[in-house]
Amino acid sequence: MDLKELTEFLVKSLVKEPDMVSVKELKDENFITIIVMVPKDEMGRVIGHKGRIINAIRTVVSASSYMNDLPKVKIEVDSF
Repeated sequence: MDLKELTEFLVKSLVKEPDMVSVKELKDENFITIIVMVPKDEMGRVIGHKGRIINAIRTVVSASSYMNDLPKVKIEVDSF
């Protein structure tokens, strides 16, 4: 499972409407940036209290990146 799929799986597991989640991956020579777009009313579920949920997702995806010798990962979450 690649990093985009892993992130998408984790985020879609949290929200009420998984079909509304959009995940894009941008590769650079030093970083992989994953952009997660969720509906505005689902932001609280993805971010969590004091950012605990999104930080946990970042930790899991970063660990997967490290284990597979991939570049560092940045995850950005935005709403529409």
